[in-house]
Amino acid sequence: MTINNRIDFIHPKFKLNGCIHTKESLLQEAEKLCQSNEEHLLQFGHLIIEWFNEKDYLVLHTSGTTGTPKQIRLKKQAITVSAEATVHFFDVKEGSTALLCMSTAFVGGKLMFIRALLFGWELDVVKPTARPLAGVTKYYNFVAMVPMQVENSLNELNQVEKLIIGGAKVNANLVKALSTKKTQVFETYGMTETITHIAAKKINESFFTVLSHASIAVDDRSCLVIDAPQINPDKLVTNDLVELLDSNKFEWIGRWDNVINSGGVKLFPEKIEEKLAAFIPYRFFIAGKEDNYFGTIVVLVIESEPYELPKNIFATLAKYEQPKEIQFVIKFEETASGKIVRKKNIK
Repeated sequence: MTINNRIDFIHPKFKLNGCIHTKESLLQEAEKLCQSNEEHLLQFGHLIIEWFNEKDYLVLHTSGTTGTPKQIRLKKQAITVSAEATVHFFDVKEGSTALLCMSTAFVGGKLMFIRALLFGWELDVVKPTARPLAGVTKYYNFVAMVPMQVENSLNELNQVEKLIIGGAKVNANLVKALSTKKTQVFETYGMTETITHIAAKKINESFFTVLSHASIAVDDRSCLVIDAPQINPDKLVTNDLVELLDSNKFEWIGRWDNVINSGGVKLFPEKIEEKLAAFIPYRFFIAGKEDNYFGTIVVLVIESEPYELPKNIFATLAKYEQPKEIQFVIKFEETASGKIVRKKNIK
């Protein structure tokens, strides 16, 4: 199917907030949404119009977690490839109920709509709040959330069959909380440039499995290299340190640009954070800070009013992993998509 036919296509079982639509009626609905005073409805209306316009691409912005956010163009044909890979990997059938509770200003929210449109889901749209299932009684077959939304929705997850989590790393405390739920929960790996995820894993597994449209390798830094020619003709070299299990599975170790070199010893902040997660009830991160003697020291930054930490908090850490400084920040600086910008939060 060519791209023009593909983007004009609306699956006959697609429903938006309970209503079946033709292209014409969907565009009429989009025009109404564009008059809304609510930001999420306004953004959603613009997405519908942009998807059906004459251009062969959508304009998106990267998150800006590790650098300046940038505008990129993603081909609509490539977006359909990503959508199809997700549908097949998670085995989401036509007629499935789905909830769009993420902002359509970002790629994760956009793709929930496009998957539903092309593959015949019954999609409900709600405001992208911290607790999107609050007051909702309907059962959903497929939902996507960011970690913060999941943390606030633990009591409502019995209403969800399959949940995918993206946008940020899932911390150890949340993994533990989700392990008791009947919901099938998956952590995903991806970014705007890969049109959401290219890999996923069950919440209690160590290794991500790559979706059908991508293949992986590592560079000389042991950072992940993604080859998804239907998404992007160029290979994408990431700054994500990984360990390959085989040609289709990898374990995420941490960010290469977060690695701390303290006294000649390389330390991985994300691994230290995993060890500390059970002892700190607030958001926190480990980072490096310049020091005249060691070059760089390990710093623990906690989003909280200052308080006295448990005495045994660092017992599980190796000597060089133990923070030499603890900082408290009342509110972390974040990107627009809710990711913590580490360097901006270190005093």
